[in-house]
Amino acid sequence: MKTIIISISLVLTLVGCMPENCPPECVGIDLSGQDLRGRNLAGANLSRADLSGTDLSGPWLHGVDLSGANLSGANLAEANLGGANLAKANLKGANLSGADLSGALLLQATLDESTRLEAKWRLVWELVNNGGQGRDLAGVDLSGANLWGADLNGSNLSRADLSWAHFNQANLFQANLTEANLNWAELMGANLAGADLTGASLRWADLRYGTLAGADLEGADARGAWLNGAKIEGAKLDRSWLSGAIMPDGSRSQ
Repeated sequence: MKTIIISISLVLTLVGCMPENCPPECVGIDLSGQDLRGRNLAGANLSRADLSGTDLSGPWLHGVDLSGANLSGANLAEANLGGANLAKANLKGANLSGADLSGALLLQATLDESTRLEAKWRLVWELVNNGGQGRDLAGVDLSGANLWGADLNGSNLSRADLSWAHFNQANLFQANLTEANLNWAELMGANLAGADLTGASLRWADLRYGTLAGADLEGADARGAWLNGAKIEGAKLDRSWLSGAIMPDGSRSQ
């Protein structure tokens, strides 16, 4: 009797199911071309998985690890990719129209002209991967964007909506952030030295261990902000609101 060996990927294609323990552990799995609409993959580890041509439209993909995954030609329309890791993912020809990429990491992800991606998230990809030094981004909507480590040295972000954005370890040296909305933004370890934050809203912003030396916060609203361990030497705090803020020495401002 001949032994017939059927690959895991072929079995999955034939029966349309997921292997045991996937999710959550799906590292390197071949799910190319499958219809996974409506499947809950939130928090799953699909790093390095082959999802080319796969239909992932609409499913809950919050926090999923898709780092290094092949998503070329995949359908991710209207997908919830909040907090997803898409670092080094292949997104050539993928359809991400209407997808929520709040907090998603796009570092070294590969796009092309056929990738369908809203202008906001394509801009985030550009800033994360190519930087935005000296760029005029006045009034732009980057709310919820993951700009971890981005180089925005000297950029103009005046009146920009940066609420809930992630700027941890970002370079905002001498950036123009006048009247910007930074409520609930994460700026841990960010370089804001010499930045202009006059009239900016920083309510509940996380500025721990960041550098604000020489920054101008005149008239800024930083109520409830976290400034633990931040460097604020020479910062201008005239008429700024700091009630409830945690100061660099750990005390709470009254």
